[in-house]
Amino acid sequence: MPLIFQLLGLGVRSLFIGACCSLILPVAERVYAETPSFDLQIEQVTAGDKHHFFGYIGQCQTIPWNKSGRYILGMEIDRIDRMPEPEDAATIILIDTRNDNRIVRIEKTHAWNPQQGTMFYWNPRSPETQFFFNDRDIESGKVFTVLYDIEKKKRVREYRFDDTPIGNGGVAADGSAWLGLNYGRLARLRLVTGYKGALDWSKDEKAPDNDGMFIVDIESGEKRLLVSYRQLEAKIKELNPELAHTGLFINHTLWNRDCDRIYFFARAGWNGDGSKRTNVPFSIHADGTHLSAQKFIGGHPEWAEGSVLIGRQGKKQMLYDVDKKEFVKQWGNAEIFPNPEGDISLSPDGQWFANGNKKGDKNYYSIFRPSDGAFARSEGIDKGQYGGDIRIDPAPRWNRTNDAILVPGISKNGTRQIFMIRINTSE
Repeated sequence: MPLIFQLLGLGVRSLFIGACCSLILPVAERVYAETPSFDLQIEQVTAGDKHHFFGYIGQCQTIPWNKSGRYILGMEIDRIDRMPEPEDAATIILIDTRNDNRIVRIEKTHAWNPQQGTMFYWNPRSPETQFFFNDRDIESGKVFTVLYDIEKKKRVREYRFDDTPIGNGGVAADGSAWLGLNYGRLARLRLVTGYKGALDWSKDEKAPDNDGMFIVDIESGEKRLLVSYRQLEAKIKELNPELAHTGLFINHTLWNRDCDRIYFFARAGWNGDGSKRTNVPFSIHADGTHLSAQKFIGGHPEWAEGSVLIGRQGKKQMLYDVDKKEFVKQWGNAEIFPNPEGDISLSPDGQWFANGNKKGDKNYYSIFRPSDGAFARSEGIDKGQYGGDIRIDPAPRWNRTNDAILVPGISKNGTRQIFMIRINTSE
């Protein structure tokens, strides 16, 4: 049975249920909009001496639950006090929500990190039984992407490219394709974004023309280079002719909901060599056309509908149109979103918005309903004193029924565990 904190009325209460933990913590205060209509309930999903997590922000419908909602994808690891070495395998698990959250260990991967996990995505064309994750060959260091079937209990496909060993950086919501990145290059230029020791075939060039962001057709397995680092360098130099860098890398490759646009960052200067940082957001159409530099709207944007992104302008949570290159609407205010730069995620139906932000040693969550402005804020969930590459970011991930998010936290015994925040509506 899980530990539950409930947000009830305007009072502050404490509630303990079950025996998986002995921790009793205060419940958050319910915060009302003009029409109070929902409460938040927090429960701990996993427990034990091992660490458990999902990884990555829930942008672009990165949903941990399978179609029926029975299984939650996750990872089990032995330590969280350092970045993983190439030989450190993580165990891939299923959390059986219909069997007291029993952990079922099904696979292992050598391509993961504490922030992104292993880039889990349930296959949109078979979301009940199949999911994608990244792995690598230990001997060669080559990264590849795996399609696993939980019913068949095996890998049903591996996407390996010997000339350009890329891993998944984001699956299109229609299941047509995934975006490929050189995780060896990412690890070299910003460790937290890649896999330490992975093969980097383009390491000798600052802006290679044979590396960048790839797109892989899921059915045929064919890949093509969508945009190269050489192209990105040329575009950045149009804005900054004096550009100087030690190597470009790509971060946060985000499909929009219509699967016709991709938003991402071209970056440099994150590897501690003292060079000036470059951080330019871009959008591009999925056919490789309309490459365009965009305004910076924060480091963790999320797609809304069509060509509109959710980001920030100063201290405001804003919607931004990549086609118009302008802000088009504000959501909420500073009371609702004390940090619009936080990890954000829009529910699959587009009716709920989560903003996770950190303060001190805790992560807090604002749940907002754009239709009427109703919102609630959670009590803080312990994230420990971990920082830098091993920090525990808020990273909210929605379920398929649009009434809960999965989040990380530190349990009473000091292990990293998976928590869930449910939305209880009175309607």
